[in-house]
Amino acid sequence: MYKKIYVLSLFLFLLISCKNKSEDTTSVNSKDSTTVAVNNGDPLPSWNDGALKEDIIAYVEKVTKEGSPDFIPVENRIATFDNDGTLWAEKPYVQELFAFYRVKKMVEAKPELAQKQPFKAVIEKDKTFFEKGGDKALIELVAATHTGMTEDEFETSVNDFFKSAQYPGKNVPVKQIRYQPQLELLNYLRANGFKTYIVTGGTIEVVRAISQDFYGIPKDQVVGTSFKYKYDGTKNAVQREAALDHFNDKEGKPVGIQLHIGQRPVFACGNEGGAGDIAMLQYSQGNKYPSFQLLVNHNDSIREYKYQEKDNASLNIAAKNKWHVVDMQKDWKKVFSDN
Repeated sequence: MYKKIYVLSLFLFLLISCKNKSEDTTSVNSKDSTTVAVNNGDPLPSWNDGALKEDIIAYVEKVTKEGSPDFIPVENRIATFDNDGTLWAEKPYVQELFAFYRVKKMVEAKPELAQKQPFKAVIEKDKTFFEKGGDKALIELVAATHTGMTEDEFETSVNDFFKSAQYPGKNVPVKQIRYQPQLELLNYLRANGFKTYIVTGGTIEVVRAISQDFYGIPKDQVVGTSFKYKYDGTKNAVQREAALDHFNDKEGKPVGIQLHIGQRPVFACGNEGGAGDIAMLQYSQGNKYPSFQLLVNHNDSIREYKYQEKDNASLNIAAKNKWHVVDMQKDWKKVFSDN
């Protein structure tokens, strides 16, 4: 079941647009500042003054003040952030761009692949092939582009991709689709003793390749979707196998958190758009310590994109559970980073 959901959520989106693109309005603002410095003592300079910014600062101050009834010991200050749509843009998914990059490189190395499926369908942008082929065709594609190599070889491929990858529609390096306000929030939390983690539905190794450089988050603080591994003694290396180990989305996120972190986060941040972060935020809210849940609402068609879930599930649950919601139009002074 996890394998089916993973492949559909990843590749079906990129090839058949499972999120209704007709609901999206795209615009780019490449002039947003990337400075993460504190301005005049303001820890969140790219956040507009208002209730949400005040609530974030008030929460951090009360849980880090010695003697406060809401004090949280440093070892329990765990903050988890989704990645796609929460820390950087997701229209399209960066994972999608990497998959196509891998197809291109593999065909360059072996031109005969261009006449074989599923490579032929990707090169020719044949959506019908994947619609008719269903899970079998999609699983074949993910297995072909993400497995069958050592972990070192895969990491090299990911690093090569990020060196030159440009984000469609914006024509900027992928690094410049990070959200400036979120970079400041990560820094602010860390400055107050929080340990920050990325908990993503994307594949863990792709995000690990850039987590330190892009977000100041080490590899071992990334939780994500993973394939099965085996140790190859002849190569003295870990080999990636064409089998899914853990799908880290929706209900899989609390499971991934328990597996990799071993405790509930007190601060959890996700976004609306696919209902993928509801379980993580609910899990956080069950913490014995005071907790904070934050949901990014993509409602800024001018500076970013405007899209929403058809059933409005994330925003409805956010209202019911009294989670904090980022109104991107009103709460973020700036959106994207320039460097």
